[in-house]
Amino acid sequence: MFVPDDQVLGDVGQGFKIAMESLNGGRIGIAAQALGIAKGSFDAALLYSTQRKAFGKPIADLQAIQLKLAEMATRLEAARVLVYKAAYLKDQHGNYIKAAAQAKLLASQAAVQNALEAIQIHGGYGYVREYLVERYLRDAKITEIYEGTSEIQHIVIARELLKEVC
Repeated sequence: MFVPDDQVLGDVGQGFKIAMESLNGGRIGIAAQALGIAKGSFDAALLYSTQRKAFGKPIADLQAIQLKLAEMATRLEAARVLVYKAAYLKDQHGNYIKAAAQAKLLASQAAVQNALEAIQIHGGYGYVREYLVERYLRDAKITEIYEGTSEIQHIVIARELLKEVC
């Protein structure tokens, strides 16, 4: 279909570039969504571990649960730093392509892993709808897919790294 130049939004011939810039910005939003899911999973697991008792004591007293909680908290904090960095670079009109891809990659992985750990900590209750952790896993998985799969994020990151040295 022919569209006259005066009817085109943006610069003629720049549509792909504009679409890619939009995608890069959208990755920060998906990373933030994943960060929220990772945080929700962690919060649910932490609370449940202090309330659920086994052998007369909260399961939070068990070293295995403490290790899971520590990993979840560390993963969450690392993702938060990358998400905030990407958002800051975008706000400052800097080159945020690599940071956005890194934030989306790590935050979506953190969301999935934290949701899995939350289900594990909840045991059988992790599969029932009365507990949110089963939903967190479903919501987390999609963050690895849209706005570019995790595999695409690896490619974007690698391309940006190579630009830095060439």
